[in-house]
Amino acid sequence: MKIGVHLPEQQIGFDPGVIREFAVRAEELGFDFITCVDHVLSTPHDRRKPPFPEGGFYDENSVFHEPLTLFAYWAGVTSRIELVAAVLVLPQRQTALVAKQAAQLAILSEDRFRLGVGSGWNHIEYESLGTDYRSRGARLEEQVNLLRRFWSETVIDFTGDHHRIDRAGLNPLLDKPVPIWFGGFAKVQQDRCARIGDGFLWAGNTSWSRAGIEFIRARAVEVGRDPDAIGFQASLDQPGDYGAAVSNWAAAGGTHASVNLGDGRGAELLDAMVRVRGQLGHFGEQSATGT
Repeated sequence: MKIGVHLPEQQIGFDPGVIREFAVRAEELGFDFITCVDHVLSTPHDRRKPPFPEGGFYDENSVFHEPLTLFAYWAGVTSRIELVAAVLVLPQRQTALVAKQAAQLAILSEDRFRLGVGSGWNHIEYESLGTDYRSRGARLEEQVNLLRRFWSETVIDFTGDHHRIDRAGLNPLLDKPVPIWFGGFAKVQQDRCARIGDGFLWAGNTSWSRAGIEFIRARAVEVGRDPDAIGFQASLDQPGDYGAAVSNWAAAGGTHASVNLGDGRGAELLDAMVRVRGQLGHFGEQSATGT
């Protein structure tokens, strides 16, 4: 079981020293990875056509650090911890540019970058970035396959439903591809993971995620893949008993767990990280020793 910590973007603030220390402290405490969510824009919900989905989504007051830029900074101040986009809204971005950015980050971090991808829910972000919201799911799958080609082939000549690459490629290439994990709530996303993903990112340890693990593993067998090669990560929020939360997720088939730090602000989060590490018990010890 790999244990990570989620960057609390709504609480961390903008002090560069605190942001730097967050990654440094996480590495020193033995966490295996840090996750960061992605939104380019913060948007009000009122008078939207079509309306935004109901629930605990972000609004115009929400804070987002840009994951790829942030990870490039953290790559320079850490040496071991993995940096995880959980998730990048890939279809609203240019595929070739993401391929280049991800390759550069993989090189500078010495292969410590994991790319979680999803289709998102905010049609205003898509419109503002000049991309089509309605075709996002189909474009996402084409993008994942194209990213891997960009990272491994000198010259690509590709014509798809959403891309045309006329004999072009990245330089430098990667010795191994960036791991691509899927995240989201739709069953079709689970199916994509089973067929072409390296893992799946869940919002929590729920009946939906546990059933999803079973579905993905069974579907992987159907398409001729080794289900044990697919990872499963959940974001866990259980203050005071994170050791039990991680243990329960491991029993459900989880391979990675990302813990939340609560409602502290700024530098308070660094102290919270120490407390959470203590709650992890032997799981924290395993992560710290790399076993």
